[in-house]
Amino acid sequence: MSSFTRTADTVTATDEDRALKAKHAAMWASGSYRTVVEHVVHPLGGILVETIDVQPGQRVLDVAAGTGTSAIPSARRGAEVVATDLTPELLAVGRDAAEAEGLDLTWQTADAEALPFADADFDVVLSSIGVMFAPHHELAADELVRVCRPGGSIGVLSWTPNGFIGELFATMKPFAPPPPAGASPAPLWGDVDHVRTLFGDRVEGFVAHQQGLRVDRFDDGAQLRDFFKANYGPTIAVYRFIADDPTRVAALDADIAALADRFCHDGIMSWEYVIVTAKRR
Repeated sequence: MSSFTRTADTVTATDEDRALKAKHAAMWASGSYRTVVEHVVHPLGGILVETIDVQPGQRVLDVAAGTGTSAIPSARRGAEVVATDLTPELLAVGRDAAEAEGLDLTWQTADAEALPFADADFDVVLSSIGVMFAPHHELAADELVRVCRPGGSIGVLSWTPNGFIGELFATMKPFAPPPPAGASPAPLWGDVDHVRTLFGDRVEGFVAHQQGLRVDRFDDGAQLRDFFKANYGPTIAVYRFIADDPTRVAALDADIAALADRFCHDGIMSWEYVIVTAKRR
């Protein structure tokens, strides 16, 4: 495997950013994101792989891979896959699942904003509801493009700002600590114009597909809220931040349940997401 060491003076080289990334890794390790994947979002990784049409023998990088919902379907297609994530606990879940299927993947802890790979090292670079949570969107987009070979494919699947998960983050924002300087809201990766600007003229054949994930796991908003409070790292982090204020906890409880009820119709929800694909020039 090729190696690459950043020499530029970037935000990723600061003590503050290292502390921020450690905090993010711990957040995603809290609760049980594995449960969120298995019960709700597991189809998304395979949908992205099908959209980008990963081929046997291609060298594929799954950035912010989590438990490998895109990495594992890519390996099933015969690709040579490297799965990276900031949170080793999530990669361990994916590694166990891949080994149970007899699939051979490389699992590597890495920062999406400073990938440890050479320029043009991969035929396909993808991320399913992963890279969107890297705080500095420009750096993350730069890395996605940099490690993709000219003519190679880039694919990103993200929650939209106006879909359920985007609205969930907007609902939690007044209760959460202020974001670090220079950080951008994760759901902006679901804004097609934003992503087009991030990639700029470094890509061609830019295509966006907006779709909805059918979710029938929850009977009502209160059930969804309790599921997220127990399992979803970002929600757990917000509740921990306000844990000493019962009034605010009660208000957030009510707001999340009401939001979910607004999106739930006869026990069925649709969580909006966007898939963006492009070729590196």
